[in-house]
Amino acid sequence: MLSARVSQLLVLACLASCLPARGENDSHLVIAPQDPVLDIETNFTATCMIINTAEVTVDDLYWTLSGTTVPKEQYTKINRTTLNVTLRVTSEERELLMCRCKKVSVSVILNEGKFMHGIFLTKGYLPGKPENLSCIAPQEGKQISPTVTCYWEPVGRQSKDVPTTYTLFFKTINDVTYNVSTQESSSQVFLKIFPMFMEVEVWVVAHNKLGTIESEHLNKEASYFVKTNPPTDIKVISERSFPTSLLINWTRPIGKQYVTLTYEIRFCPSGSQNWTYVPRVDTAKDILSFRLQYLQPYTVYITQVRCKTDREGYGYWSEWSTSVSKRTPEARPKGKPDLWKIMADSNSINGRQVQFMCKDPVFTNGRIIRYEIEIQDQKDKVKNEWESIPVNRSEADSSSIQRKVTVLKEIHLPDKKSIHVSIIAVNSEGKSDAASLIIPEKAHELDPVEELRVWPDGGQMWLEWKPPSNRAASEYVVEWVTGDKIDWQREDRSTTRTVIKGKLEKFICYTVSVYPIYSGKVIGKPASKEVYQEEGAPLEGPIVSLNGKPGRNEAELVWTEIPKYRRQGFITSYTIYCTSETSRDTREITVPANTTSYTLRSLSGNTNYAISIKASTKGGSVTGINHSFTTLKYAQGEIELIVVGVSLGFLFVVVMTMLLCIYKKDVIKRNLWPQIPNPGESTIGNWSPDYPLKAETPKENCVSGISVLDVDACDGKCVFEEDKASLPLKKDKYLSEEHSSGIGGSSCMSSPRQSVSDSDEGGDMADTTASTVQYSSVVASNGYKGQTPSSQPQQSIFSRSESTQPLLDSEENSDMLVQEGSRQSHRFPQQPCFTHSTNSADFNQMEMEQQEVLEPLDFCPLEEDSEQTTPTDDQSADWLPAAPVSSYMPQLGGYRPQ
Repeated sequence: MLSARVSQLLVLACLASCLPARGENDSHLVIAPQDPVLDIETNFTATCMIINTAEVTVDDLYWTLSGTTVPKEQYTKINRTTLNVTLRVTSEERELLMCRCKKVSVSVILNEGKFMHGIFLTKGYLPGKPENLSCIAPQEGKQISPTVTCYWEPVGRQSKDVPTTYTLFFKTINDVTYNVSTQESSSQVFLKIFPMFMEVEVWVVAHNKLGTIESEHLNKEASYFVKTNPPTDIKVISERSFPTSLLINWTRPIGKQYVTLTYEIRFCPSGSQNWTYVPRVDTAKDILSFRLQYLQPYTVYITQVRCKTDREGYGYWSEWSTSVSKRTPEARPKGKPDLWKIMADSNSINGRQVQFMCKDPVFTNGRIIRYEIEIQDQKDKVKNEWESIPVNRSEADSSSIQRKVTVLKEIHLPDKKSIHVSIIAVNSEGKSDAASLIIPEKAHELDPVEELRVWPDGGQMWLEWKPPSNRAASEYVVEWVTGDKIDWQREDRSTTRTVIKGKLEKFICYTVSVYPIYSGKVIGKPASKEVYQEEGAPLEGPIVSLNGKPGRNEAELVWTEIPKYRRQGFITSYTIYCTSETSRDTREITVPANTTSYTLRSLSGNTNYAISIKASTKGGSVTGINHSFTTLKYAQGEIELIVVGVSLGFLFVVVMTMLLCIYKKDVIKRNLWPQIPNPGESTIGNWSPDYPLKAETPKENCVSGISVLDVDACDGKCVFEEDKASLPLKKDKYLSEEHSSGIGGSSCMSSPRQSVSDSDEGGDMADTTASTVQYSSVVASNGYKGQTPSSQPQQSIFSRSESTQPLLDSEENSDMLVQEGSRQSHRFPQQPCFTHSTNSADFNQMEMEQQEVLEPLDFCPLEEDSEQTTPTDDQSADWLPAAPVSSYMPQLGGYRPQ
């Protein structure tokens, strides 16, 4: 315990000795150490001491780090004036550590700046040891450059506040040392002259504020760092007598006195990226030429060469020389052509149409200039001559590594005939082996492969099948066709699963077929599938239209199939969109891919619809152009049905009306054309028993039933006055009688009517004339029977008859004529009696007189034999005697007092 106390005092003494002298205005708190540089991920201890004051103690102190109070658990109290704090350094950011006083007193408040102190903590990482040190001395001109570039790999992390500096040291055998400092991972040393064949020592020192470390020392001969230029003047020579080899020559990049070299050669066919390297053992010597062997004839090869010092493990390979291309000489074709055919569908007239084609042999060994083909009947075995088919192909095409397809010949083969075809490829050096193919009779085609499956996977097209069950195939031909492009490949007899080796394009439909080949030449029946390497959305949508005219509630849609080359995939379904213009509701109907028509039902009449169809594939979908149509207002035949129904209804009404008119003609006649009483046939003259009427036969020129009253001017006044006097007496009696023969009623076949007095009280004569035409007879009386006319005033009795017959103009104005006559009676001699006249001349004379402007009436005396009766008060109008001759006077408004 005593030793620990002593050690703490020694530490404090050392810290105190390190602090500078302070004056009275300096802080009373001091932190040690000042401006430290800390290693990240380590612990750091700081000490705060109280100096030049006894006002505060360590109990009044506390620590803050970047404004955050440090927990007291991290404090360590050394003595009354010293306080430690221990921190864990984690982040790379620079932070402020402060020691402050929390005691509140007047002195502390007034001198707050003297009771706090702080330091900045700078953080970083210890430098790591550089690794993989290497140096390169490149060739410059014909010598090795004195500028050496060295590379190394820095180890460990660096912070921006504590960077690491690297110093490269290059020491020669004569103890001359070159050094260069940098913060990068490479540097160059500039020597006066490159020390060829001398030992050198190279190392790197890494250092920063936290420490220093050296890399491993590299002690090597100077040639260890040499890197020469690649060989120059590369030449490749082709020799016709050696069609499978090429001779290469080159020049050394540097003199032998500086360094001895070894070489490396690589080559590949033109268009290929697979390089072939010549074994190092064949080029280990310091040589300037080499012969490439076992090459393919008539093939372009690309050749490159590089070099380095011949000492194993020393120096660096130079860059590869520029590429040099050269074609090997031609040789006789090796192998045989790949013969194949395209067979069209059978035709009863021309039979089978077969087109033969072939690929070049695998090794053409030259440019194929022609093919020789022979076609013979398989049964007759008649040997035909070989037919030569020239091939026009450029040298650029023949240099391609892809086997070219050549169309040979097209023939028409009868259905029941098999042929044997042979073909030979020829170049400038010779002929290839013959390839054969047998086209069997159509009726005897051999069995196809079974359960063929074709599917894309991983950017390739895979096939799988089972061999034919009845007969073993010798090989298989896999064929893929799109449009006018065709390609094929051959598989051996044991293959049942393969991948198409040709390049297939995306979004293109291919017909993939597998043909079994029997006995090496007989073609079996194919098994085929359609497939896409990758499916996409169709390039165009279906074009929709209506099949005929739309109905009221339905419409039949038809659409065209998208062309195969525009589909980009298999159509999985069609979706029909039907939008109504009124409701804006859209119906979606999905139909199968094999459907090209559909009938829309439950449509609204007289409504505009917009139709579009979407075609979908696995890769997407596309919608075609909209098509609009309007449904009918009436369904088909509905208008005809309505017209027929209305016509039948109208005909039924007409027929029923006609029948009704026939069976009810009497009722209709009585209601529409009521019988008008004939005044000439009226029995009004028989009302008075004392004055029977004498029947008079009307003359031919007279109007039947019409009597004309002739009144003398002298008696006009008395007649009208007498009527006025007798009106009050008769009024009550007329109203009381239902069947009055007076003004209120008719004597025959007439229903009761309103009396004349009631009509007069109504005040409007025109109201009654519209429905009833009143005819009146005027009976003139000279008094009672047996009395002289002079003893009694003359009386006129008006008898009224009802009729709906229209009145004549002269009849309508008769009242006015009478009144006018009464006013002018004083100017004419009075006549004591009436005169009855029935001849037509008198009637015509009366009409002419009425048409004049209120001319006076012409009265004449009554005949001597006429008799007159006067009714009593208790007698009805029925007893009134009629004058021997009755006249009628039309009334406008019924009975009017005279």
